[in-house]
Amino acid sequence: MKLARFIVPMVSALALSACAAGPDYVAPTPPATSSGPFLSAQAPAFAQAPVEQDWWRLYEDPVLDQLIADALAANTDVRGAVARLERARAALRGARSDRLPQTGLSAGADYGRLPAGQRPAGAPREDWSIDAGLSVSYEVDLFGRVSRGVEAARGDADAAAADAEAVRVAVVADTTRAYADAASGAAQLTVNREIVGLLDRLLDLTKRRQSAGLATSLDVARIATLRDQRAADIPRIEAQRQAALFRLATLTGRAPNALPEIAGKRAVGLEITQPIPVGDGTALLVRRPDVRAAERRLAADTARIGVATADLYPRISLGGSVGSTGNDIGSIFGAGPLRWLLGGLISWNFPNQEAARARIAGAEAQGKESLAVFDGAVLNALEETETALSNYGRALERRQSLKAARDSAEKAATITRAQQREGAIDSLQQLDTERTFAEAEAALALQDALVAQAQIDVFRALAGGWSSAA
Repeated sequence: MKLARFIVPMVSALALSACAAGPDYVAPTPPATSSGPFLSAQAPAFAQAPVEQDWWRLYEDPVLDQLIADALAANTDVRGAVARLERARAALRGARSDRLPQTGLSAGADYGRLPAGQRPAGAPREDWSIDAGLSVSYEVDLFGRVSRGVEAARGDADAAAADAEAVRVAVVADTTRAYADAASGAAQLTVNREIVGLLDRLLDLTKRRQSAGLATSLDVARIATLRDQRAADIPRIEAQRQAALFRLATLTGRAPNALPEIAGKRAVGLEITQPIPVGDGTALLVRRPDVRAAERRLAADTARIGVATADLYPRISLGGSVGSTGNDIGSIFGAGPLRWLLGGLISWNFPNQEAARARIAGAEAQGKESLAVFDGAVLNALEETETALSNYGRALERRQSLKAARDSAEKAATITRAQQREGAIDSLQQLDTERTFAEAEAALALQDALVAQAQIDVFRALAGGWSSAA
């Protein structure tokens, strides 16, 4: 007991004087210019408001809402990311356990014969020998090896959590885009079929005029050529739409033939008519999971410098054991002989510390790399967002111009049809007008699809979140 009264104050004093080796982590500061509004977020397409939670609900499509829920629950990439997060959290629990005393139980039994000179008087020469014991050891974290290890493991777990969120952001965006591509494909098919139907009627009219001597076979051939060209676009669009549906099935964790039929029913492209809330640069960097993951890895690698530095100093462990040996169970747990032991252990790789210093240099180099990765993640996040915002704004402008062109072409086609029926113009003039209208109509339908894709790219760059309900 005198030894115990000496050891307890010593452990307390060591704990109070303990300090963690290596640098203390300080989060890097992003560039000051990243904190303001985005350069490309100009009204009326955008609003300076926080990014929406569950941003896909702005499309007000219950089918899309369900597909997103399915993707978050069953997507294979999400499942893999969650598994990696669980592994990182298990490693953190293991690192934290190093702060606790390590205990061990041992027991053994053997039967044997002792030499006559080693046998106590009156004891049998052959007998059982049973031994049981309990050992306890505790590393005094005097130089922070354990605490820095926990800090590094916590950074790894936080980075894995951010990685999992990044996967969810990507899966939500990809699922929405696949659904939008399928819907846009259906809309383009409708437009192209209407154009083909219109050209079929024009072809029939021209053939009748040919029979009446008012048109030539060349007029018929030209309109038939335009009709066939537009009809040839239909299989290509159908294939693209089918590929989008197959991609949607995979994203939601289904086989291609298991996608619900309702997922392909929408025949109108996705569109958000209200200004998109975009926030600012400061909120973006806090929200982007790739930036958070890079920052947490930097924190973990900084802590590993401390783990490596602690190897320059002695490692101190305190321990004790208690046990008993007897020839039966009763003598072990009864009044048999009891042994106990208390002590300490100091281990120190000295004076040859070149290996430890090499590990420190390696950890410091890894920290520099992680800082460079973080700075790159910040710049990449800003660049991606500005590019997505700019592309979306220009896509809206182009759509507006194409819509005006389509409206003008439709008006011109209506006029020429009436003139052609009255014989005021020839078939070649009408053909040119119909070709212009068909091209304008198809271009507008394609641009609607590109606007939807650019819109989704904006939300993906902004890393829009989701509520727990999703």
